Amino acid sequence: MYHSLTFNLNKKKKTIYYFFVALLSSTIFACQSSVDQSQSNESKATNSVKPLVEKVLTAEEQEALTPDKVLSMLKEGNRRFVVGTLTARDHSAQVRNSTFAQYPKAVILSCLDSRVPVEDVFDRGIGDIFVGRVAGNFVNVDLLGSMEFGCKVAGAKLVLVLGHEHCGAVKSAIDDVELGNITAMLSKIKPAVDLVSDFEGEKTSQNEAFVHEVCLSNVKNTIKEIRTNSLILKEMESKGGIKIIGAVYDMSTGEVEFLEE
Repeated sequence: MYHSLTFNLNKKKKTIYYFFVALLSSTIFACQSSVDQSQSNESKATNSVKPLVEKVLTAEEQEALTPDKVLSMLKEGNRRFVVGTLTARDHSAQVRNSTFAQYPKAVILSCLDSRVPVEDVFDRGIGDIFVGRVAGNFVNVDLLGSMEFGCKVAGAKLVLVLGHEHCGAVKSAIDDVELGNITAMLSKIKPAVDLVSDFEGEKTSQNEAFVHEVCLSNVKNTIKEIRTNSLILKEMESKGGIKIIGAVYDMSTGEVEFLEE
């Protein structure tokens, strides 16, 4: 009887063991199937988004553009950026197609800030725009030369000076920050601070309203500096070949406010 009881107990233990093994195996299989299905769905979703191979602009197509048309394209691109419908592009193809020549539509002078992805902000691809960057989006002889190359030599139809809200360089200029080469750099932005000396309210970097006014002032002053110090660009603008305008990027919404005159 003892042996019979032992046999029965062992039999029950084995039955329970096999039951749990079977249960664990089915659970693992179900989880793996779920993961495989999820990966399959992700793969299908990825494959369903076919990149748009936007052909690179030709010299003839660039020549046919007007400054107003380019401005309209930038505005439309920004609207797509804001709502999250950026154009799907095959960048590899665009790289190959722009290897030997470029005919961009615009030159954009932006701040160095990493939170302002210029090409994405305007939904532009490879070969579409020249982008010059410096903290505080001011202009100097190097950037002026680059703009002259972009417009006079390479045929761009628009110069856009792009400032942005909460700009660290603007705030540093307001607070008279002194640190290495940053001190000399900020001296290029200080005139914009002086231009809003009649601002009513606290004139510190803690006052966002004042920072905003200095940001606008800086963009407008940069445009003035471009026209004053580049006879080439000034003449092109006077003849209607290009437009020089300003804009401010809203860090919280991604929307660009164009400061058209």
